[in-house]
Amino acid sequence: MKHFRFSIFLSLICLAISAYWGYTHGPEAGLETTLKALTITAILAVMEISLSFDNAVVNASVLKGWTPFWKMLFLTVGILIAVFGMRLVFPIVIVAVTADMGMVEVAKLALNQPAEYSARLMAHHAEIAAFGGAFLLLVFLNFFFDEDKDTHWFKALEQRLANLGDVPAMSVFIALIALLIVAQQVPENVRLAVMMSGVWGIVVYVGVQVLGHLLGGEPEVDEHGQAIMHDSHGASKGVVKAGIGGFLYLEVLDASFSFDGVIGAFAITSDVVIIMLGLAIGALFVRSMTIYLVEQGTLDSYIYLEHGAHYAIGALALIMLLSGTGVHVPEIVTGLIGIAFIVWAVFASVRYNKAKSQID
Repeated sequence: MKHFRFSIFLSLICLAISAYWGYTHGPEAGLETTLKALTITAILAVMEISLSFDNAVVNASVLKGWTPFWKMLFLTVGILIAVFGMRLVFPIVIVAVTADMGMVEVAKLALNQPAEYSARLMAHHAEIAAFGGAFLLLVFLNFFFDEDKDTHWFKALEQRLANLGDVPAMSVFIALIALLIVAQQVPENVRLAVMMSGVWGIVVYVGVQVLGHLLGGEPEVDEHGQAIMHDSHGASKGVVKAGIGGFLYLEVLDASFSFDGVIGAFAITSDVVIIMLGLAIGALFVRSMTIYLVEQGTLDSYIYLEHGAHYAIGALALIMLLSGTGVHVPEIVTGLIGIAFIVWAVFASVRYNKAKSQID
């Protein structure tokens, strides 16, 4: 429970603000609108948690090798960036840039004309989906395209994928092919914008890896928590370093997950204050789950949990890319796919541990 006290405390504050907002805003403000605001906030929080549980697992796989200082930074500054930056400010920035409006003007539009704000944001869903989808696709591919990876859940498939790890830029090659396919399915007037957004997703992913290599400053660890050795050229073969590079990696990863949550939230309500509060609660609990998984050693106890999370990320990446072409997958389906992979991985890990104990 200690891992969730901070999140519970801030969540109660968010719910109190939600209740006040519902009670004081709207033409029929009162008890009914208060209950409605609280209900929608809770629904959005649950949706965000279900969509981002796999995010917590992947965060934990990166965070477990970090020092207490960087873990604390992830829980403090990281939360502020996740809650206010990605769930509130970033959508406003998107509308401001694409609509050639000022930030203050867009903020007023969001508060006073939420339907218009939602429409302007949704008009650029294809570009947002291309960026997030490309980034998450690389997260998925680079986990499995690792020739040094010796723990496989689905051995026949994952061994073949691992063998592709020695092909230079294989994951980028596949991501670019996926983007080309998606770009051919969107209207011609947005095709270039979608392609460029996807390319930027790839550039940001690779750029964060470069920063992680140059500025990490902390020892890297493999999937078993052991220090990673470097080859004669100093090239890393493990996950992103702790430090500035690792911190940026987790923040961009969180941003990619938040795109899907923010867009999905507007299908439930157009009130940006309620959206921010609901998604903020979800983001807080994802952070707490990340620390819980690290400190409890859950990734070591459940050997396939990280695999399940990355399969869920791969599914989310494909769903985001498809959504950019106009294919709509309900948010509840997206969330259930992620949870299904996580639960499946947990049961597979339990079976593995029992079989191993019997052999020992």
